[in-house]
Amino acid sequence: MLLSGASLALAGWIYDAGQRFAGFHQGASDSEIAAMRERMALMESELERTRKVANVSESRLRIESTSLEQLAAQIKTLEEENTRLKSDLATFESLAGEQVGESGLAISRLQILPGGGGQYRYRLLLAQTGSKKDKEFKGMIQLVATVQRGRETAMMQFPAAGDSAAGEYQVNFRYFRRLEGTFKVAADARVQRVEARLIQDGVVKASQSVAL
Repeated sequence: MLLSGASLALAGWIYDAGQRFAGFHQGASDSEIAAMRERMALMESELERTRKVANVSESRLRIESTSLEQLAAQIKTLEEENTRLKSDLATFESLAGEQVGESGLAISRLQILPGGGGQYRYRLLLAQTGSKKDKEFKGMIQLVATVQRGRETAMMQFPAAGDSAAGEYQVNFRYFRRLEGTFKVAADARVQRVEARLIQDGVVKASQSVAL
């Protein structure tokens, strides 16, 4: 606004001066011309100052806007993490008061989230309760997906036999562990159901399944 006002004022003054000196009016004295040049120099200086103020203000607004956006994103992330931790705590308290099979191991809160290009993200919570909870569990997670592709339905296992990424499915924990990762099927296939298995020495210790 300041910049626009200054520009209009300068344009109006130049127009008025032009009317007075149109046609190279011979009556225009050297002092009037000098005064006009001085005023133009002052106006140009004011315009330059106003431009700098406007640029600084614009930059400051952009910085403040970016900072606010970053702060809002951080708050959202913290709120989501806080909600997740509260949910985890409720799950642990529930498991602690129950008999979770002979192994004392449990899988809970299994989530399968579809992404693009046939990629899926899984999230789950592992817990160990009972008399064995003070001993570290060492084993692996196995996912068994029911996949539909066209008219055919097949079972896919992750990690597959000989999969070089099998190490990503190895898990060690004592009390609990939140786990997440990804698996991928053909882009034109659809996952209908997933079962997560907690395996130790080839034996399924706990499992949970979810339909999509």
